Amino acid sequence: MSNDFDHIVIGAGISGLGAAHFSARRGLGTLVLESSERIGGCINSQRFETLSGFWTEAGGHTCFNSYGNLLSILDDLGLTSQVQAKVKVGYSLWKDGQRRSILSALHPWEAIGSIPRIFWAPKAGRSVADYYATVFGRRNYRDLLRHAFQAVICQPADDYPAAALFRRKPRRKEVVKAFTFAEGLSTIPAAIAAQEGIQVRTGQGIEAIEPQEDGFRVVTQESGAIHCTHLTLAVPPNAAAALLPTGFEEARAAIAGIGMAEIETLVLVFHTADLDLLPLAGLIAVEDAFYSAVSRDFLPDETHRGFAFHFRPGVLDPEAQVTHACKVIGVGTDRIAGQAWIRNRLPALRQGHEDLVRRLDSALFGKRLGVTGNWFIGVSMEDALTRSRSESDRLFGA
Repeated sequence: MSNDFDHIVIGAGISGLGAAHFSARRGLGTLVLESSERIGGCINSQRFETLSGFWTEAGGHTCFNSYGNLLSILDDLGLTSQVQAKVKVGYSLWKDGQRRSILSALHPWEAIGSIPRIFWAPKAGRSVADYYATVFGRRNYRDLLRHAFQAVICQPADDYPAAALFRRKPRRKEVVKAFTFAEGLSTIPAAIAAQEGIQVRTGQGIEAIEPQEDGFRVVTQESGAIHCTHLTLAVPPNAAAALLPTGFEEARAAIAGIGMAEIETLVLVFHTADLDLLPLAGLIAVEDAFYSAVSRDFLPDETHRGFAFHFRPGVLDPEAQVTHACKVIGVGTDRIAGQAWIRNRLPALRQGHEDLVRRLDSALFGKRLGVTGNWFIGVSMEDALTRSRSESDRLFGA
């Protein structure tokens, strides 16, 4: 087993696998090291083999035809033709122990009077609460948008940078607007990792990273010392700060100010016949123990239905989460056919984040080390891949 590579990527989430894909397409020998036994990071199609392989997304839920970097990877892998359109089902609110329509929380006259501001109100440098209360009205933000945005990023949204929440991107009109795959979104990381030219090693603990004249020496508990010419860290900010080697103190200082949000995800599967619940995309919780519940109804299955509840950390213990989720769905806990708990982490971006990224990029300029993740531009798959591509271009040439 070779321990000498052109490029080592630490982290096998979509950011790291994207970085590996971009370097492998350049013909560079690429190794991906992952500390856990699973690749994909926040892309996690939770599969239940005892239920005929039925799966429910426990992390990322949707891809869009505006995800240009992702689609370029799918093109390379021959996967674009395999995308499956998501059935159009709507979201509802969960408020005061009841399912309610989205429109029940909307103040239409306030929205009509505020929306023209979207054409001139600046977004840069403003928080989500400040910007969206301005362009949609304060009551609309308080009663609806605040909770919808929390459902998207699975954390309090008020202080989140408005510029990092949504970005306008060109669409590939020949691709369906919102899509998934027959076996879930985990199809994507699995296909990237299976490419010739990319080697993936899971269960790898990094003991040290040492800069050398011709690159880096990465010392692992399982594989010993591995040499590479270029190195990319595709891990959460706290892990990146801990892994940065000597000589990257300025970069470490910039990263130190970026926090993380914990999410406790409960996946539940039921037999379709046991549920008296119309198909829905999911639920947006209003002042509840969970941020959102996302269903598998966008790709219907004849025998099973699945739901992923994204709970606020530390509010309910696992047993109480199950009880509460079943109450929301309207079914007894004795009807559960399958369940799983997953802990996810997402970046908790705050005002001034763009300045931290500029400081980091300045510290990395001219170095053979790249840093990527879902904590630069935004939390979506496309945001992560946009950063991975820009770092790949910086390291290896556009």
